Amino acid sequence: MINDCKPLLCSILPIYLDGIRRSMKIAQRLNSIPMSGIRKMFDLASPDSINLGLGEPDLSPPESAIEGMCKASKDGLNKYGPTAGIMPLRDAVAKHYSRYSPIEGKNVMITPSGSSALLEVTQAMIDPGDEVLVPSPGFVIYGPHAVLAGGKDVYYKLTDGTFQPDIDDIQSKITKNTTMLVVNNPCNPTGGTLSEESFKALCDISADKGITIMADEVYDSFVYEGKHISFLSQLDKAVVVGGFSKMMAVTGWRMGFVISNEKVMDDLIKMQYHVCASPNMPAMYGILNALPTIDDYIVKARETFRKRRDLIVKRINEIDGMEIIPPKGAFYAFPSFDYDISSADFAMELVKAGLICTPGSAFGPYGEGHLRFSYAADESKIDKGMDILSETAKRIRRK
Repeated sequence: MINDCKPLLCSILPIYLDGIRRSMKIAQRLNSIPMSGIRKMFDLASPDSINLGLGEPDLSPPESAIEGMCKASKDGLNKYGPTAGIMPLRDAVAKHYSRYSPIEGKNVMITPSGSSALLEVTQAMIDPGDEVLVPSPGFVIYGPHAVLAGGKDVYYKLTDGTFQPDIDDIQSKITKNTTMLVVNNPCNPTGGTLSEESFKALCDISADKGITIMADEVYDSFVYEGKHISFLSQLDKAVVVGGFSKMMAVTGWRMGFVISNEKVMDDLIKMQYHVCASPNMPAMYGILNALPTIDDYIVKARETFRKRRDLIVKRINEIDGMEIIPPKGAFYAFPSFDYDISSADFAMELVKAGLICTPGSAFGPYGEGHLRFSYAADESKIDKGMDILSETAKRIRRK
């Protein structure tokens, strides 16, 4: 019987194998995107390395958040929820962020992480051929998200030192296909915060050219000097993305939100349905339980990060050939260096020495000549990491 089937098998097998190959084809738009330079460093590091590469607060979450999530789960709230998130949390987020500009719960959508929110906004608002202005140095996913939506990422410069958007550079890169401008405030990786002058200039560009601003404000809780300037006052021309991961030190919960005007919100909810159906139910109740008293928690967390910022800035500026102006927000240090080495090779030398950081080149074409260090780690790790940085820098200078 088996021998009788051989001719049939021989004729079918190539067709079957060819079908498998075709079914496993990877989309070109994904193949065109490189793996994150941040993740590459982790793959190469030894387990006992000092990790100043990941923007993950080492603080404990508010007890009220954990209690709220556990209670919700025990009470049976483990099923699908509304696509836009539970209304009490949407209302609570609106109340919390009305400190910047009056908004209502219907303007808020809860998302499965801030990163998902950014992806959903680009998928909902970018068509093939659209151009998206992306900051550099800037967070690694803005450009790829534009490409995944069929658009084109066009990088604009941030100024040296204070890392403000270079308005002249932005204006020179606007074309008839430009439909979106990404702004990160406070900024990852630089720690820069937007000035009033820059804010007004960006709003003018948006109004004059009909360009939507996608404002990533996930670090709004951590501004050390001055005040946070939010695009929530500009919902006629901006969509604002935020998150709870950094605010409450619950990165593993993957919880974020989008705030927009009502017209855009309907389409964002439609987009989210096709991404995840609904956000994490128990986690939403945890966030809801913690949000009314979160300000006290944030004040303490901000002071902790401020002390760490001052420490890492002091240590970096003591190293010959490295320089940094104290960042005003987030929890990243993005110093420049003047050594004859690329940022990727410099970061590799640090990994070999036991310190994980991220090369500036991972953050777009204008990030070269810098390294990013996260000071979301305790002071002892920062000190040990800066010892390694200092010794490695000396060795590089001697070459």
